[in-house]
Amino acid sequence: MELIGMENDPDIEESGAGPSVRENHLQHSRYLGAVKQKAYIFDGDGNYYNKEWDLAPGKGKEFCWYHVELSKDYEKLTQVAQYLINILCPPLKLQDILSLVSNGPFCGYVDGALVFRVNSPRPASGKFTFRIAARVTENSIITVSLGRVARLGFSPANKSLLSEIPAVENSIHGMANGMQGFVINELLLESLLTMNHSEEVDNHVPRSVSNLVVHIIDTHVDHLQDVLTALEMELDTIEIDLDRGGFGLKKQVLDERILPKMHLDLQRLLQVIAHSEQVFPRVKEKCSLKQWFSQEDVNALDELVAQIRRLKENIGFVANRITAIQAGLDSWQAEQIHRKLYFLSFLSIIFLPLSIITGVFGMNVGGVPWTGQRNPETKEGFRNVIILGIATLVILLLCFTFPALYRRVVAWQHRKQLTRNWSISWRSFARSARLHGDRAEKAGYLRL
Repeated sequence: MELIGMENDPDIEESGAGPSVRENHLQHSRYLGAVKQKAYIFDGDGNYYNKEWDLAPGKGKEFCWYHVELSKDYEKLTQVAQYLINILCPPLKLQDILSLVSNGPFCGYVDGALVFRVNSPRPASGKFTFRIAARVTENSIITVSLGRVARLGFSPANKSLLSEIPAVENSIHGMANGMQGFVINELLLESLLTMNHSEEVDNHVPRSVSNLVVHIIDTHVDHLQDVLTALEMELDTIEIDLDRGGFGLKKQVLDERILPKMHLDLQRLLQVIAHSEQVFPRVKEKCSLKQWFSQEDVNALDELVAQIRRLKENIGFVANRITAIQAGLDSWQAEQIHRKLYFLSFLSIIFLPLSIITGVFGMNVGGVPWTGQRNPETKEGFRNVIILGIATLVILLLCFTFPALYRRVVAWQHRKQLTRNWSISWRSFARSARLHGDRAEKAGYLRL
């Protein structure tokens, strides 16, 4: 379910929130274009409710979750810090804000709370820029993410897209006549098929803070898996197009540097996965020391760490594929260059002797041999030069075709020699068979 802003939350009006909550909501309204915020309260029995944005921890079995979704339109990190300061302070302090918004991996305790983050240092608008940070206490969690993360929120029961029986609307032919009920677009169906998980599926409602921590990390790992899957499918499409395409497509792929850009994006994704591989084992170690963190969730974190490592291995396989395809294109480009150079060299070999001949016999001086310049009545000079040029071309062509003719002659002699050896071997075998047959008739047995 998509995280929605507080300005569209009907619970603020229905719950009868006091003036302080309304003032706090109006105070942060100018930041809602850059961030989306959502607050949940869980009763510990598998139920949850939306609540006001007061950053108060839960009581008893109850625990709260406050999530901030940053927009990808900001240009400076200081803008993000300003947004979070106005949304989370108080009760949080500046050191808490810095621990959530700073770049790079981190896992440690800040003001008594466990804080971990995996933040990419690249511009927010980048496709391979990921930011996930969490501040965990015994009765509350505050998270900050960049952009929408699939499955991170919760959808109401029986409102899942997958619980319906849809009719697929084809973008070309439209929906078939007489079909009624829920209609799903063909493009949406294709996007759901490309995901590693179902985005619209009902999430398991956590019963404890430890369940919620596992849920947050699980959605982050699934998000990385979806990005890697999309990159693999794009690479498959390029590979199929290159196999079917011709000169123009290969030249376009080389000119636009599609494969080097994909390799660079893959390295960016690898950096995020490496940061996750550093942070999440430390989160598991620190959470395992908490009494309120169940052993079952510790094992779940162990599985997520193993999944992160498998993702890292898969990235290595994809990088090898990109390198192999790029090497094939480079070889094809080198072959094209060599072919053009071969034709250029061939033309040079043909026209260089002709240019020498025409240059020599075209000199405006007397005494040039074999042109009849001493006898003006003789008009065979042009014919003699043409004959000499044709003879030169014939000699050049013979020089080029001689290696091929030589190989053919050698191959013919080799086949003739093999045929002769086979006939000699067959005659000797037949002769020996007859001798053994005569001995067998005399001795009564045949030696093997």
